[in-house]
Amino acid sequence: MRPQRSDWLLAAALAAAFLLQLALHDTEGSAALNIAGGLLLTLPLAFRRQAPVAVIAIFCATAILNEALGGALFTFPEAGAPDQDPPLFASLAAGAVASYSVGVYADDRPAVAGLLLGVAGLWATVVASDQIEFANFIWSGGLIAATPWFAGRVSRSRRQRIASLELEQEQRTQIALADERARIARELHDVVAHSVGVIVVQAQGARRVIDRDPARADEALATIEDTARSALGEMRRSLGVLRSEGEEAARAPQPGVGDIEGLLASARSSGLSVDFVVEGTARPLPQGVDLSAYRIVQEALTNTIKHAGPARSRVTLRYGDGELVVEVKDDGPGPADDAREGAGHGLVGMRERVAVLAGELQAGAGPDGGFLVRASLPLER
Repeated sequence: MRPQRSDWLLAAALAAAFLLQLALHDTEGSAALNIAGGLLLTLPLAFRRQAPVAVIAIFCATAILNEALGGALFTFPEAGAPDQDPPLFASLAAGAVASYSVGVYADDRPAVAGLLLGVAGLWATVVASDQIEFANFIWSGGLIAATPWFAGRVSRSRRQRIASLELEQEQRTQIALADERARIARELHDVVAHSVGVIVVQAQGARRVIDRDPARADEALATIEDTARSALGEMRRSLGVLRSEGEEAARAPQPGVGDIEGLLASARSSGLSVDFVVEGTARPLPQGVDLSAYRIVQEALTNTIKHAGPARSRVTLRYGDGELVVEVKDDGPGPADDAREGAGHGLVGMRERVAVLAGELQAGAGPDGGFLVRASLPLER
């Protein structure tokens, strides 16, 4: 139920209860005065969220004026009078709701002002009713005004803590989404850079041999088709994660070291000579290490295809007791010029992957020339 509607229902219920009690209760003063005063005490509660201080001001003003004119909306118990009629419940309930609303919906300074106004107004009502007893001041100022107000402040503090926790959770979610989008961007960079590099090399080869060796040209075009289709599929899966908010996007399993052979086959079809060596005993890897190893090899081979020319490359996976070492080395011209800096995002992506896994990355000139990428990926944090 909407808050505004529930407030109207609350105000109407208290007004109806007041009229019913007024009909069953022997009260002093004019019936019309009591009915009008009772409606002014209860109906403004429909706006207790929007203007809580104004609501309690109307309540106090109505109570004081009604008592001053001889009405009987409140009957405070007198000392030594056990047969005294009980107070009208709806009137007291309306006062308690008004005071609680000030505590829960008003800011700090207006809330304190509303409390002081409520206590002072009810004390003035006691004075106007000629029932000046110390117990009546405690009854009106404490039970009707102060106690509900403190309950409202406690409720407000709890709501603010919950809202703060929800905001913190939302911020964490947004950070996680941003990290995920950055990860997807790196994945797309790796996929597109590698695939486009292969396509460019194959297209160049097909152009050179299309006249004298159509079969080899057709083979190169088939490789281009397969590479483009595979890249397009990966891009669709990655972009589907960004587009399908609230839905779990269907995706193929992420690649790992078990898919490196296929990656090397694609590189060899581009004319790159690649050796693959596994040292140590291969074993299942954590998902993050598995994917990062594959992407590091992919990016390193892409850079070799782009910058090393007709070079020979060697990919080594070395399984240690607590780490996996991924090494990609070529015998090309090395980073003598700034050509390798064109890899920019690729090397940054590799460093980020390795840093997330608390590993180490070396990327630069090899000891025997060429270019060397060596990543040490801990198997345990």
